[in-house]
Amino acid sequence: MSTSNLIEIKDLHVRMGEQTILNGVSLHVPSGGIVTVLGSNGVGKTTLMRAVSGVYRSTSGSILFDGADITNWPSHRIVAAGLAQAPEGRQIFSSMTIAENLRIGGVGLTPQEVAEEEEKQLQRFSILRDRYRQKAGTLSGGEQQMLCIARALMCRPKLLLMDEPSLGLAPKIVRQIFDLISLIRSEGHSVLLVEQNARAALRVADYAYVMDGGRIAIEGSSADLANDARVRAAYLGGHAA
Repeated sequence: MSTSNLIEIKDLHVRMGEQTILNGVSLHVPSGGIVTVLGSNGVGKTTLMRAVSGVYRSTSGSILFDGADITNWPSHRIVAAGLAQAPEGRQIFSSMTIAENLRIGGVGLTPQEVAEEEEKQLQRFSILRDRYRQKAGTLSGGEQQMLCIARALMCRPKLLLMDEPSLGLAPKIVRQIFDLISLIRSEGHSVLLVEQNARAALRVADYAYVMDGGRIAIEGSSADLANDARVRAAYLGGHAA
């Protein structure tokens, strides 16, 4: 794994009205790395992802991506720079077909590039090929998550943000999703993963951060955090991962 950082988030603050959601968050993702952000509900993990992807505006701090300061850039410009998100809750376009969802993900590519990426994703997710003309809303939860990830990969991102990809899925599908995350990295993508399944996330990630109260409370290598008594007690049932 390269030691250069693809993205660096420095002292990021986000306010919603009178409430501070992120209070000085700093983290980085090395090129070719998988970094996970752990924490309970309501600590600011999803706000962090939305600030990075341009959905929410930060009130102070900076986000440096691939050498450029992308702080508060509009989302479409961030996507064009090489950053895509598979959001919490999947947020597929349920009334559109699988084909239409994938092509929306390829916005900004040439028609030939869209066709190439679509074929790549259909090879990766054979179930999507089998149901290519089917409405996305008729898919199972696991199939919708696969479509969500495939749609995000359509724009050929350097960095993929994944927000709770295992949420609400059966254990067998969760294992498939985490195998896929490792595969995505092997293909040259970096990954920033927000996940409540700490055990699975620590197994696949190189480095981890734990958020609490809008701040980074603990950080370290995944191996170190898997054996940290605080992390074990809060997220791993008191046992080492």
